[in-house]
Amino acid sequence: MRHRIITVSLLTVAAIYFLTPVYWLVVSSTKSSSDLFGTFGFWFHDPHPLDYLHRVLTYDDGIYVRWFANSLMYAGVGALAATLLAAAAGYALAKFRFPGREGIFNVILAGVLIPGTALALPLYLLFSEIGLANTYWAVLIPSIVSPFGVYLCRIYAAAAVPDSLLEAARIDGAGEARIFSTLGLRLMTPALVTVFLFQFVHIWNNFFLPLVMLSDSDLYPIQLGLTSWQGYADRQPELYQYTVGGAFLSVLPLMVLMGVLQRYWRTGLTEGSVKA
Repeated sequence: MRHRIITVSLLTVAAIYFLTPVYWLVVSSTKSSSDLFGTFGFWFHDPHPLDYLHRVLTYDDGIYVRWFANSLMYAGVGALAATLLAAAAGYALAKFRFPGREGIFNVILAGVLIPGTALALPLYLLFSEIGLANTYWAVLIPSIVSPFGVYLCRIYAAAAVPDSLLEAARIDGAGEARIFSTLGLRLMTPALVTVFLFQFVHIWNNFFLPLVMLSDSDLYPIQLGLTSWQGYADRQPELYQYTVGGAFLSVLPLMVLMGVLQRYWRTGLTEGSVKA
């Protein structure tokens, strides 16, 4: 009982720590710019949430809606492509033996250790040479590579995809592509969901790469767009409120995605599929 009380207490403290900024964001999104600085930050004051959020969505001909759509496109397409690429690479490294397999895997592991900020400038120079800087591709193409995703998929495929099941499929005449698409992807679902969620959140919150690659505000994702609003807030005080309201809207897709994908985190998908 004592250990249970300690565990629950620590989890409660951790939950309060992580949820307090979200609560502040919810409260602040209902206030005007003057109320943000002139009232108590953790309680409501003359709330008009729909009015203020409508102003965020309609300001400057609805530029925030365009940033929101850009972020959905960058994160959705990038995370999906990165997940499929990581699944194929991890499955191949786990289930096929070929010369140089461990060397390739070690290079991929080294890629996990390289921070994205260190690659931003070389990527910008490369994309400038081929004429893709300041385009959607400049953010999308780097986003489809996930060394951590490849690592996770290899580890999970080695543990969750039985070799005996693959051999049974080959004996039945299934090709490798069909085995991967019908068996491999299904059995690796929990790992793929994890990779997709991590990559989606990473791309959604990515700031430095779009900052380096993009100069056209119509191509901005939400994070870069909100930062540009904050930069002009000294001259246009209402942008403080728009920035807070936009930040509140920006966390909603992540909350929804986390809630929807949680049911896919389950194991034991192959239990009983192969006789002992």
